[in-house]
Amino acid sequence: MMNDSVLARVAALKGMPTPELKLQWQQLFDAPPPPYNRRFLESRLAYRIQELAYGGLKPETVKRLEAMGEQLDGGSPIIRRIRADEKPIAGTRLIREYQGVEQTVTVLNDGYEWQGRPYQSLSAIARAITGTRWNGWRFFGLKNKRGLA
Repeated sequence: MMNDSVLARVAALKGMPTPELKLQWQQLFDAPPPPYNRRFLESRLAYRIQELAYGGLKPETVKRLEAMGEQLDGGSPIIRRIRADEKPIAGTRLIREYQGVEQTVTVLNDGYEWQGRPYQSLSAIARAITGTRWNGWRFFGLKNKRGLA
């Protein structure tokens, strides 16, 4: 049954070594994998496997999402660009694997939380994790206001 095959492929992602995930990415997207963390690769690959098996979003859904985006920025590319440069919305979880340990940061309205402690910046968290200075946005794979990843 096709459902069993899709489920098995998605479940297998958790146990795959990262190089295999990257190979899967190349095969399923026909493009090199992005430099994001393992969890991102797993979730996006799981979506892609299901998308290829069952189809993507319905055209009505795509139209609705586009309309919602228009409501947010009025169709203005300038507003859209500014909004894209802002920090992630409160409640977003940023996940980064560092030296084999998964680090999870929660975005708050007025900063960030890591290991139950509040921080004002991602850079402070990256320094606490690594012991060295980092651009926090870069450490967590986000684009900063200058467009760098």
